[in-house]
Amino acid sequence: QVQLVESGGGLVQAGGSLRLSCAASGPTFSSYSMAWFRQPPGKEREFVSAKSWSGGDPYYADSVQGRFIMSRDNTKKMVYLQMNSLKPEDTAVYYCAATQRGNYLRLAHVYTTWGQGTQVTVSS
Repeated sequence: QVQLVESGGGLVQAGGSLRLSCAASGPTFSSYSMAWFRQPPGKEREFVSAKSWSGGDPYYADSVQGRFIMSRDNTKKMVYLQMNSLKPEDTAVYYCAATQRGNYLRLAHVYTTWGQGTQVTVSS
């Protein structure tokens, strides 16, 4: 089973950019679908982006479509989230997650492994 460690969070002004990284360990990373979720202060965890182990383009929550880009590098066992045109409402703890499923990837409960989270704060 993979283990996940996020990094790259921080404080940024509205309109700025950040890139989050998720480092995975384990021999079968390429067989895992990967996702990013976030939890804004005082709110439930919500889906941000996911990419299936079987390939294809990532898909995104409507709130980040066109601003965020998810990518993965199976050779390096890394997942990235490039966040552009950040808004104060993007402020949250961001989590990397993994599952061996290839469907229902917008649902948090299908993910079996989670990172510890990294804080992103966007000031207005």
